[in-house]
Amino acid sequence: MWPDNRHQAAVLRLLRDGGPRSRAELVDAVGLSRSKLSVDIDRLIERGLVDTVGPAASRGGRRSSLVQIAEATRFLGIDIGATTLDLAVTDGEMRVLARVTEHTDLRRGPAAVISQALELVNKLRADTGTTRFTGAGVGVPGPVSFREGVPVSPPFMPGWHRFPLRETLATELGCPVLVDNDVNIMALGEMHAGIARTFDDFLFVKIGAGIGCGIVAGGQVYRGATGSAGDIGHTSVDPHGPICVCGNTGCLEAFFGGAALTRDALVAARSGRSPHLADRLREAGAVTPVDVSTAATDGDPYAMGLVRDGARRVGQVLAGLVSFFNPGLVVIGGGVAGMGHALLAEIRAVVYRKSLPLATGDMPIALSEMGDQAGLVGAARLISDHVFTG
Repeated sequence: MWPDNRHQAAVLRLLRDGGPRSRAELVDAVGLSRSKLSVDIDRLIERGLVDTVGPAASRGGRRSSLVQIAEATRFLGIDIGATTLDLAVTDGEMRVLARVTEHTDLRRGPAAVISQALELVNKLRADTGTTRFTGAGVGVPGPVSFREGVPVSPPFMPGWHRFPLRETLATELGCPVLVDNDVNIMALGEMHAGIARTFDDFLFVKIGAGIGCGIVAGGQVYRGATGSAGDIGHTSVDPHGPICVCGNTGCLEAFFGGAALTRDALVAARSGRSPHLADRLREAGAVTPVDVSTAATDGDPYAMGLVRDGARRVGQVLAGLVSFFNPGLVVIGGGVAGMGHALLAEIRAVVYRKSLPLATGDMPIALSEMGDQAGLVGAARLISDHVFTG
């Protein structure tokens, strides 16, 4: 079920990104003669990759037929988070048809987590009537060797180092599988259906349990020589700061990742420095980054200080990246990005103040439009790029 050549692949990508098109429109977009492209489209129809869906609007003369990605096309997106498993089935145009989310614990190791994920896959099969997946994309919250499809020394994932994740899932699912770092698939999702749709060069910054940066250059994710590009969470911002889970001192993530926020919120709640967080600790027995966000929104001074301090450090790291890479856009996403405009305002202030004026003159810094769906759509987009390649 793979395209035979680059022209067929171009047709599939056009239909994925733009929806049904007439044969005449595809001729214009692909740049082949009508007769040559007709042969390629007929071949795609024979192989079950595209369908015809009736006549197109007349452009004068004989009416052309509309072509779309085959109705049976189903991609699976698997977003493995620090504490959640998030799965979705999409159609060939990356529209989410069904989704399921469950709590998980990556410390149980890959066998247990994959077994849980496969149970959720079976639920999605039943919900959507899917018998066969065209492909599956997977995101994990740690460094990934993209070429090999394996996690490499992920800081809070014991037992996952070099586990053959791509190979295991491909065998279980019976379809092509690609594995990438979670922030890269979020960047792909934002590029496909979010605020970055019209940008070829942008940064997607995820602030959640970890902090990472997806780098999109020339419309392609840049992964670096070994797949670790964009791992900004382990950039040192204070040599005298706390010890990070990676073993180094003063990393950005040690100040403003999910675990760091939980740590600081708990101290503030127990000491009474934050009345809002102290109340939350009494009510729930624990505090979370979401509680910090809520407290800051409600005007709690200590919580607002935590947000400003963390955002300032993120802005410092981003300012250097913006001057170096000169992106057209910076998108902020991830769970901690739920802190919203207070977080965004501080990051903007630091970046615009510290970066080169030429780099920031027309560069927006914005919150993700896609929220927690970015990774799922991005995972589907990742594998579709692979499948729809001639």
